[in-house]
Amino acid sequence: MLRKVIYPGTFDPIHNGHVDIATRASKLFDQLIFGVADNPSKEPLFTVEERMKLIRESTRHIRNVQVKSTPGLVATFAQDESAVALIRGLRHVSDFEFEFQMAMMNYHLAPEITTILMMPDEKFIHLNSTVVKDVAKLHGDISDYVPTMVMEYLKIKFH
Repeated sequence: MLRKVIYPGTFDPIHNGHVDIATRASKLFDQLIFGVADNPSKEPLFTVEERMKLIRESTRHIRNVQVKSTPGLVATFAQDESAVALIRGLRHVSDFEFEFQMAMMNYHLAPEITTILMMPDEKFIHLNSTVVKDVAKLHGDISDYVPTMVMEYLKIKFH
Protein backbone atom coordinates (compact mmCIF):
# COMPACT_ATOMS: atom_id res chain seq x y z
CA MET A 1 0.00 0.00 0.00
CA LEU A 2 1.30 3.45 -0.95
CA ARG A 3 1.87 5.82 1.94
CA LYS A 4 0.45 9.11 0.69
CA VAL A 5 0.73 12.56 2.23
CA ILE A 6 -1.35 15.58 1.32
CA TYR A 7 0.26 19.02 1.23
CA PRO A 8 -2.81 21.28 1.29
CA GLY A 9 -2.87 25.01 0.64
CA THR A 10 -3.86 27.84 -1.61
CA PHE A 11 -0.34 28.14 -3.11
CA ASP A 12 -1.10 31.57 -4.58
CA PRO A 13 1.66 31.33 -5.70
CA ILE A 14 3.97 28.49 -4.73
CA HIS A 15 7.31 29.76 -3.41
CA ASN A 16 10.65 28.19 -2.48
CA GLY A 17 9.55 27.58 1.12
CA HIS A 18 6.76 25.36 -0.21
CA VAL A 19 9.16 23.62 -2.58
CA ASP A 20 11.64 23.03 0.25
CA ILE A 21 8.99 21.41 2.45
CA ALA A 22 7.64 19.33 -0.44
CA THR A 23 11.12 18.12 -1.39
CA ARG A 24 11.85 16.94 2.15
CA ALA A 25 8.36 15.52 2.79
CA SER A 26 8.48 13.58 -0.49
CA LYS A 27 11.37 11.54 0.91
CA LEU A 28 9.23 10.38 3.85
CA PHE A 29 6.27 9.12 1.81
CA ASP A 30 5.66 7.12 -1.35
CA GLN A 31 3.53 9.88 -2.83
CA LEU A 32 3.06 13.57 -2.07
CA ILE A 33 -0.14 15.17 -3.34
CA PHE A 34 -0.48 18.94 -3.43
CA GLY A 35 -4.11 19.65 -2.54
CA VAL A 36 -4.72 23.03 -4.13
CA ALA A 37 -7.63 24.82 -2.47
CA ASP A 38 -10.33 25.85 -4.90
CA ASN A 39 -11.89 28.60 -2.82
CA PRO A 40 -12.92 31.62 -4.94
CA SER A 41 -13.95 33.55 -1.82
CA LYS A 42 -10.23 34.00 -1.03
CA GLU A 43 -9.90 35.95 -4.30
CA PRO A 44 -6.61 34.39 -5.41
CA LEU A 45 -4.37 36.18 -7.90
CA PHE A 46 -3.95 32.98 -9.93
CA THR A 47 -6.65 30.59 -11.11
CA VAL A 48 -6.65 27.04 -9.79
CA GLU A 49 -5.35 25.85 -13.16
CA GLU A 50 -2.49 28.39 -13.10
CA ARG A 51 -1.54 27.46 -9.53
CA MET A 52 -1.56 23.76 -10.41
CA LYS A 53 0.63 24.41 -13.47
CA LEU A 54 3.09 26.47 -11.41
CA ILE A 55 3.30 23.71 -8.78
CA ARG A 56 3.88 21.01 -11.40
CA GLU A 57 6.65 23.05 -13.03
CA SER A 58 8.22 24.04 -9.70
CA THR A 59 8.34 20.45 -8.43
CA ARG A 60 9.41 18.63 -11.60
CA HIS A 61 12.57 17.55 -9.76
CA ILE A 62 10.49 15.57 -7.23
CA ARG A 63 9.64 12.17 -8.68
CA ASN A 64 6.62 11.30 -6.52
CA VAL A 65 4.50 14.46 -6.67
CA GLN A 66 0.94 14.82 -7.91
CA VAL A 67 -1.11 18.01 -8.03
CA LYS A 68 -4.88 18.01 -7.57
CA SER A 69 -7.46 20.62 -6.65
CA THR A 70 -10.09 20.34 -3.97
CA PRO A 71 -13.11 22.56 -3.31
CA GLY A 72 -13.91 20.91 0.01
CA LEU A 73 -12.50 19.98 3.36
CA VAL A 74 -8.86 18.91 3.47
CA ALA A 75 -9.73 15.98 5.76
CA THR A 76 -12.29 14.67 3.26
CA PHE A 77 -9.85 15.13 0.38
CA ALA A 78 -7.19 13.21 2.34
CA GLN A 79 -9.64 10.38 3.04
CA ASP A 80 -10.68 10.26 -0.63
CA GLU A 81 -7.00 9.99 -1.61
CA SER A 82 -6.32 7.29 1.04
CA ALA A 83 -3.64 9.50 2.58
CA VAL A 84 -2.06 8.68 5.93
CA ALA A 85 -0.93 12.21 6.74
CA LEU A 86 -1.14 15.92 6.06
CA ILE A 87 1.95 18.12 5.84
CA ARG A 88 1.71 21.73 6.97
CA GLY A 89 4.44 24.35 6.96
CA LEU A 90 5.29 26.06 10.22
CA ARG A 91 7.41 29.20 9.94
CA HIS A 92 7.07 30.99 13.25
CA VAL A 93 5.70 30.34 16.71
CA SER A 94 2.84 32.66 15.71
CA ASP A 95 1.77 30.08 13.07
CA PHE A 96 1.48 27.37 15.70
CA GLU A 97 -1.87 28.34 17.21
CA PHE A 98 -3.65 28.35 13.84
CA GLU A 99 -1.96 25.14 12.69
CA PHE A 100 -2.75 23.45 16.01
CA GLN A 101 -6.45 24.38 15.68
CA MET A 102 -6.52 23.07 12.10
CA ALA A 103 -4.75 19.85 13.10
CA MET A 104 -7.24 19.24 15.91
CA MET A 105 -10.23 19.85 13.62
CA ASN A 106 -8.77 17.59 10.95
CA TYR A 107 -8.15 14.94 13.63
CA HIS A 108 -11.78 15.25 14.71
CA LEU A 109 -12.96 14.87 11.09
CA ALA A 110 -10.50 12.12 10.14
CA PRO A 111 -8.72 10.56 13.16
CA GLU A 112 -6.87 8.08 10.95
CA ILE A 113 -4.91 10.91 9.29
CA THR A 114 -1.94 12.44 11.11
CA THR A 115 -0.91 16.06 10.72
CA ILE A 116 2.84 16.68 10.51
CA LEU A 117 4.22 20.20 10.91
CA MET A 118 7.47 20.91 9.06
CA MET A 119 9.69 23.95 9.17
CA PRO A 120 11.22 25.24 5.94
CA ASP A 121 14.91 25.95 5.59
CA GLU A 122 15.64 29.06 7.66
CA LYS A 123 16.40 31.11 4.55
CA PHE A 124 12.69 30.78 3.67
CA ILE A 125 11.28 31.24 7.18
CA HIS A 126 9.99 34.75 6.41
CA LEU A 127 8.26 33.80 3.16
CA ASN A 128 4.58 33.58 2.49
CA SER A 129 2.64 34.00 -0.72
CA THR A 130 1.27 37.41 0.28
CA VAL A 131 4.77 38.83 0.85
CA VAL A 132 5.94 37.39 -2.48
CA LYS A 133 3.00 39.03 -4.31
CA ASP A 134 3.48 42.36 -2.50
CA VAL A 135 7.18 42.55 -3.39
CA ALA A 136 6.53 41.46 -6.99
CA LYS A 137 3.74 44.05 -7.36
CA LEU A 138 6.23 46.77 -6.41
CA HIS A 139 8.78 45.32 -8.87
CA GLY A 140 11.15 44.07 -6.16
CA ASP A 141 13.59 41.21 -6.72
CA ILE A 142 12.01 37.91 -5.68
CA SER A 143 14.34 35.69 -7.69
CA ASP A 144 15.77 34.01 -4.57
CA TYR A 145 12.31 33.18 -3.25
CA VAL A 146 10.31 31.73 -6.12
CA PRO A 147 10.93 29.32 -8.97
CA THR A 148 11.67 31.01 -12.32
CA MET A 149 8.28 30.22 -13.84
CA VAL A 150 6.48 31.76 -10.85
CA MET A 151 8.56 34.93 -11.21
CA GLU A 152 7.61 35.12 -14.92
CA TYR A 153 3.90 34.66 -14.15
CA LEU A 154 4.03 37.35 -11.45
CA LYS A 155 5.69 39.80 -13.87
CA ILE A 156 2.86 39.19 -16.35
CA LYS A 157 0.20 39.75 -13.67
CA PHE A 158 1.76 42.97 -12.40
CA HIS A 159 2.92 44.63 -15.62
